[in-house]
Amino acid sequence: MNIQASAKAGNALRVSQKSPDLDNLLIDVVEVAVPRPGPGQVLVEIVAAGVNPSDVKASLGHMPHAVWPRIPGRDFGGIVREGPSQMIGMEVWGGGGELGISQDGSHGKWMVLDQKAVRAKPKNFSMEEAGSVGVPFITAYEGLREAGGAQPTDVVLVCGGNGKVGQAAIQLATMAGAKVLAVEYNAQPLMGHANGPVTMLNSAVDDVAAIVRDMTGGHGADIVFNTVGSPYFEIANKAMAKQARQIFISTFDRAVPFDIFNFFRGRHKYIGIDTLALSSVDGARIFDRLKLKFEEGLLKPFPINPDCCYDLKDAAKAYASVLRGTPERVLLKP
Repeated sequence: MNIQASAKAGNALRVSQKSPDLDNLLIDVVEVAVPRPGPGQVLVEIVAAGVNPSDVKASLGHMPHAVWPRIPGRDFGGIVREGPSQMIGMEVWGGGGELGISQDGSHGKWMVLDQKAVRAKPKNFSMEEAGSVGVPFITAYEGLREAGGAQPTDVVLVCGGNGKVGQAAIQLATMAGAKVLAVEYNAQPLMGHANGPVTMLNSAVDDVAAIVRDMTGGHGADIVFNTVGSPYFEIANKAMAKQARQIFISTFDRAVPFDIFNFFRGRHKYIGIDTLALSSVDGARIFDRLKLKFEEGLLKPFPINPDCCYDLKDAAKAYASVLRGTPERVLLKP
């Protein structure tokens, strides 16, 4: 292994205990020594790192398997500074379920990773775009994969379509040629990129299931990507076609009314996706499948608003904005 030893210490976020609430996040900015990569590892200088709801929930103690203390952060765009000679200087992207949860993550200047967990970022991406993609697209890709993959003959209903995972799922489903409808809790236009028409529905006033069936000749949705969980559970069930699959990634309420009869008569399948179980190496393999589509423009990164790119000293503000539902993709720039 060739080591470039010119790196200096840098700042990082550190969470050492459970925060009481969003108004009192216990996140410290600390100076840390540069971690030293071991065999098969690389040292990455972080340029931009997305802030995900799971990062914030972990700081609130909602992730029982999160270790303390740790540097949070699951997604990153950065530059390899130490490692094999052919990798030094490579501009990379990545993300993983262990980062910032069971090992130090990307919300700091430096991070050590398995070299199999980093990939050269898409050539048309800025560093900010590279750091923004991770968790949302990994989650959307894995959910649709577990559901058998969206097909041109499928009807896909995305609940929470303007959330980051919802936007990613819409991009992937429309790229596959599926007929896509999306639901939000009020009247909203589609915020993200799509490769085909997307019908937006308002769950506050629309009979979502009736509209889905009317638009599909009574068929219903073959895949429901429920990014919100319990608030859309009943609506989604009523919209499901025979042999439909519903994907869950989150929820507000753990217990929901469940009609077993309709479940087995409909031959439905429920699929749970927990990307915390996917390592950064798993994430890199998913990025391998998506990179060319990003470079071709079929998939697009989230728009970057400079006002939502925060310094580490403003991390508490950045974290709180994510869990309070900002429509922007929030980034930290160590």
